[in-house]
Amino acid sequence: MDQMSGMMSMMSESAQGPMAGMDMTMMQRCIEACSACEQACTMCAGSMSMDGMSGSAMCMSCAEMCNTMMRMMLRPMPTNGGDMAAMMAMLQATSAMCRACADDCGGMGDSASATMCAQVCRNCADACDAMMASMKPMMAS
Repeated sequence: MDQMSGMMSMMSESAQGPMAGMDMTMMQRCIEACSACEQACTMCAGSMSMDGMSGSAMCMSCAEMCNTMMRMMLRPMPTNGGDMAAMMAMLQATSAMCRACADDCGGMGDSASATMCAQVCRNCADACDAMMASMKPMMAS
């Protein structure tokens, strides 16, 4: 069992309140996508700044957003469910930031790091959207 699977197993076993109904496989995918996006955006921003290209601020903002989203998903939620709405809002904001960064990096021409960053950002946005979709039934109850 890899480290991420081990952590998700521990979270699933100790889940209480709103976490008890979470799709842990979907959450793991979203955490991994946020981690990959944070790394890709950090590398892309570094590459852009070395090449004198604009856009590094967008990449750094996206990296920070993904890091915050990932850490939020790794924390247990209080049993009163108060963080569910906040998590949905963060997922939505992270998805929007990733799509904006993907659009920005996608327009960078032949930069390999920007092309890779754009794809990883799109993947992260899709993972955030899927996580939100999996949480909607829980929000209705």
